[in-house]
Amino acid sequence: MKAKYLIPLALFVVLAGFLGVGLTKNPREVPSPLVNKAAPQFAIPQLVADKNFSPADMKGKVWMLNVWASWCVACRVEHPLLVELSKANIVPVIGLDYKDQRPDAMKFLAQNGDPYTLSAMDIDGRVGIDYGVYGVPETFIIDKHGVIRHKQIGPITPEALKDTILPLIKELNAS
Repeated sequence: MKAKYLIPLALFVVLAGFLGVGLTKNPREVPSPLVNKAAPQFAIPQLVADKNFSPADMKGKVWMLNVWASWCVACRVEHPLLVELSKANIVPVIGLDYKDQRPDAMKFLAQNGDPYTLSAMDIDGRVGIDYGVYGVPETFIIDKHGVIRHKQIGPITPEALKDTILPLIKELNAS
């Protein structure tokens, strides 16, 4: 008779344990299957220049790919931080203008400052799909060999920049 009650109780304890562990995890830290793998290749038009951009253009450099859009509210939150980062000239910041219209993107950058070494236009979102973009903004740190070393989901915060991104960039540049 006791076993009849012990099995449901044991199952409840196990499920409660899984729930407890899950609640301690940060939902922003979704592991990306692309980290430590070669960055997907593409060739798409630049926002300003009349030429294409490809990750192959950045071989030999540590660089940051920031996925953004003029319609993205969270992108407006991180934008001043990116402007400051670009002034420090620590790392090339390449923008990936995601599912946006050229005039809207140009207006956004004119009003808020342009932190990007260049921006490429992912009009249909295919590049974003290849990079596993859940939503904008997202940022990738890519090493000299074209390997993704970090993915930041959501806006870059001063803490993430200071504690994770800048130390990683320094480490990758030293190697």
